[in-house]
Amino acid sequence: MSKHHQETAPFIERVIFNNRLIVLLAFVLLTLFFGYQATQVKPDASFEKMIPVNHPYVVNMLEHQDDMPNLGNRVRIAVAIEDGDIFSTEYMETLKRINDEVFFLPGVDRSGMRSLWTPNVRWTAVTEFGFDGGPVANFPSYHDEHQLEELRENVLRSGEIGRLVANNFKSTIIEVPLQESYPNPDNPSDLVRLDYGEFSRLLEEKIRSFQDENDNISIHITGFAKIVGDLIEGIIGVVMFFGVALLITFFLLLMFTRCLKSSFITLVCSVIAVIWQLGLLRTMGFGLDPYSILVPFLVFAIGISHGVQIINAMALESVNTDASLTAARRAFRSLYIPGIVALISDGVGFMTLLLIEIAVIRELGIAASVGVAVIILTNLILLPILMSYIGISKKAIARKRELSERPQKMWLTIAKFSHPSVAPISVVLAIIAFGFGIYHGQKVQIGDLDPGAPELRPDSRYNLDNDFIISNYSTSSDVLVVMVKTPNEGCSMFETMDAIDQLEWRMLNLDGVQSAVSLVTVAKQVIMGNNEGNLKWLGLSRNQDNLNTAISRAEGMFNQDCSLAPVMIFLNDHKADTLIRATAEVEAFAEEYNTEDLQFLLAAGNAGIEAATNEVIQTSQLKMLLTVYAVVIFMCLVTFRSVRAVICIIVPLALTSVLANALMAFMDIGVKVATLPVIALGVGIGVDYGIYIYSRLETYLRQGLPLQEAYYETLKTTGKAVTFTGFTLAIGVATWIFSDIKFQADMGILLTFMFLWNMFGALWLLPALARFLIRPDKLRK
Repeated sequence: MSKHHQETAPFIERVIFNNRLIVLLAFVLLTLFFGYQATQVKPDASFEKMIPVNHPYVVNMLEHQDDMPNLGNRVRIAVAIEDGDIFSTEYMETLKRINDEVFFLPGVDRSGMRSLWTPNVRWTAVTEFGFDGGPVANFPSYHDEHQLEELRENVLRSGEIGRLVANNFKSTIIEVPLQESYPNPDNPSDLVRLDYGEFSRLLEEKIRSFQDENDNISIHITGFAKIVGDLIEGIIGVVMFFGVALLITFFLLLMFTRCLKSSFITLVCSVIAVIWQLGLLRTMGFGLDPYSILVPFLVFAIGISHGVQIINAMALESVNTDASLTAARRAFRSLYIPGIVALISDGVGFMTLLLIEIAVIRELGIAASVGVAVIILTNLILLPILMSYIGISKKAIARKRELSERPQKMWLTIAKFSHPSVAPISVVLAIIAFGFGIYHGQKVQIGDLDPGAPELRPDSRYNLDNDFIISNYSTSSDVLVVMVKTPNEGCSMFETMDAIDQLEWRMLNLDGVQSAVSLVTVAKQVIMGNNEGNLKWLGLSRNQDNLNTAISRAEGMFNQDCSLAPVMIFLNDHKADTLIRATAEVEAFAEEYNTEDLQFLLAAGNAGIEAATNEVIQTSQLKMLLTVYAVVIFMCLVTFRSVRAVICIIVPLALTSVLANALMAFMDIGVKVATLPVIALGVGIGVDYGIYIYSRLETYLRQGLPLQEAYYETLKTTGKAVTFTGFTLAIGVATWIFSDIKFQADMGILLTFMFLWNMFGALWLLPALARFLIRPDKLRK
């Protein structure tokens, strides 16, 4: 460039392009370093990351988790026999082998395991001599009819039918409580975090393999650890989708640029952005959980969208100059401000996910923000530098020159959206769309709307296993646990047990509650048994000695010092309405009965955790949405110094958010941990379209062109890149729709819609709003 142009170029441009080799060397070294770090990234998931640990419900649960190890993070393994029943030598020997294998799996809380083969599963009977009892499995093995008949009697007297033993006697369950951290076998003083991926793999390799050995045996496994394990297993599919998206994007880039080398370089820079993002996450101490594994997709897609703008601008500049360095500098100069503003808006918008007190969402926000920050370097700096050496092919430049010299019918048609007669129609249609979206968006529900594990497909192996357990056992898999806290030895007091009895009665008469179990349930049975099984005695005694005797047989229903007694409430499902109704009833009861020495605390169990998660999401949703829009509005206001310009950019974005809510209502997609981040991601990425279009439109308006002509010129330059970007982003995430992981498919549907509609809104509604709001004469002053 001439000395004059060197002096008038922005300082940042001079620093970058006058030191190209040094900058390139720095990029090579950093890419090697972050590439090595990226290879060290491992799947990272934990129970506590998936739940809102600061919510009062979860605080209560974590505070008392040592007092109720069987009610927290656990796995249930149902061992079923196809022909015959559980009272057979074949079945009991197989169950024993499986029980022993599970016992030695890493992370298992062995003292809390329950199955027919564990000594803590006991039977109790009232005889003419008083109470009698013992372990259900009281023989080291079962080989003759007498032993099997005694086993049948013990099972019938155990009270475990419908809980550990199936109603049809064709399967039993092994309950396996897990430890989030456990002593390292090689160094007991060192704690090891439970590796959910490895634990799930061991369940498949060592436990489910029993059904391969014996066609008459089938294994069904449920629990949080298995869900996470299946999601981690699905990461292989995610990598495959990334490869498919890579190929599709390269093909589309080639169609757009008609230049092989610029398409390849754009792809390379976006892949480098992903490498840097993964390397930085590893350097910062983060891994990839089943939710943040999707972020590299977004980083790659965002990198492509900004890279396309650079390539498009450079092609336009190459029409007027033969020097690739000059074209690259001019392209950088015209786009670095809107590009940086758009990416900063993206990053700060993603950071609003930190407002949600769920670690997995916060880490997703951090990962996305780191990725966006990296794109500023790789696609706004590295890409122009590389293109300054490589340049655009002559064939692509000739085609761009040919297109710029003749009218383009498609852009002439779209430019009419800014016509004085068409703009009012567009605004009226937008108002109708807002009304439609707001009305139907009110029907969106918080939480999961499907039975089983909504993160997975209804026909997934996990959900089929869950259906098996629900169909064959009386107790639901959705358990709300109320913790009854008293002073030491207070849980057996009549006042405490009477209050628990009243709670059970109220909950059993509540719609959506299946059953309830507590130490009171057992105590009533024992008191009745002590009185010759007479049903008239099925109640609580006021005699403290009787109560103490009664609860002595309620093993696992209270802690060691009798200061905490859980009440397990089995729900029909975990839908938001059911959870709200159940927790509201418990809270009303607690307000009425709580005293200084007696407290009813919510909540443990998977339903309690889900209720807490739903509350956090419901309170955070609006706050996050307002914050992300406030950030985007502020960035646009600082950039364009015009409220009218901000309205033109933000209104199409807001229309997309409203219509996305309506889409969620129509498709029965609830607002949950998986879908809530989509709101911030859609807004953060979608604002890029409006910023690029308005930035170019304002440039032509300042030159004195009428609005419609200025918009036509904008479409010829930036409009094509925006359209390509919208379709490329949409196609990239649309591949997720075919994923085995349902929440990934849901995110794919929503992001595909938001990317396309944000693009369409920017092309259609922005110029219509500009017709009413923008005054070209003031821009020229």
